[in-house]
Amino acid sequence: MLVLIPARGGSKSIPRKNLKRLGGHPLIAWTIAAAQAARRVTRVLVSSDDEEIRAVARDYGAEAPFARPAELARDETPDLPVFLHALGWLEEARGQRPEFVVHLRPTSPFRPPGLVDEALALLAATPEADSVRAVTAPDQNPHKMWTRRGPWLHPLHGDFADELYNQPRQKLPEVLWQTGHVDVVRRDCLMRLRSMTGRKILPLVVDPRYGLDLDTPRQWAAAEWRLSSGDLALERPRLGETIARPG
Repeated sequence: MLVLIPARGGSKSIPRKNLKRLGGHPLIAWTIAAAQAARRVTRVLVSSDDEEIRAVARDYGAEAPFARPAELARDETPDLPVFLHALGWLEEARGQRPEFVVHLRPTSPFRPPGLVDEALALLAATPEADSVRAVTAPDQNPHKMWTRRGPWLHPLHGDFADELYNQPRQKLPEVLWQTGHVDVVRRDCLMRLRSMTGRKILPLVVDPRYGLDLDTPRQWAAAEWRLSSGDLALERPRLGETIARPG
């Protein structure tokens, strides 16, 4: 099974984020460690436009055999063309067409042990599903959120007749936030449907304690605190380790 880790060099809110040290290791190393620990994974591939990121990824045991084109490494670049580029390279250079592709984002570095294998097993056991996506309960319910229309507030969900924003939390519909910890998608969904998820998406619920998405300095400080507390079971990065499984 293939893990693909997208890690471009440009980042605005936290410069050089993928290389910034978290708990003594570059951020990307935490995601590589989670991929390597998964028993079902046979290849960990990093897609980056940045040579330093590629070198660090190799130091921690991942493959980074190609440079992502600059036009696929812009702020506004979506995930799909990055994945299609990597799958095209893998088929042309290695003759491989993996049935499942695991998407691991470096910005969600804390994953419970076994999460990647659990996601792969879930998709394999559900032939009608297009993908699996990690989710958790959010801190805030979006039914109490607003958008602006001219000078006025307008409910983000529902309308003024519903007044969901005035309901007690317990009466609001359940909502789930996509955490970025792990997505698994069938290759056919990527190549034929041109979609990262398809329409039949299975939820994989993650303990909210792991739900840190590192996009701001404040979130980074929270991650450092969480690491220092020692209350999370995690796969720790190790230099020089590679996957020793066939494939």
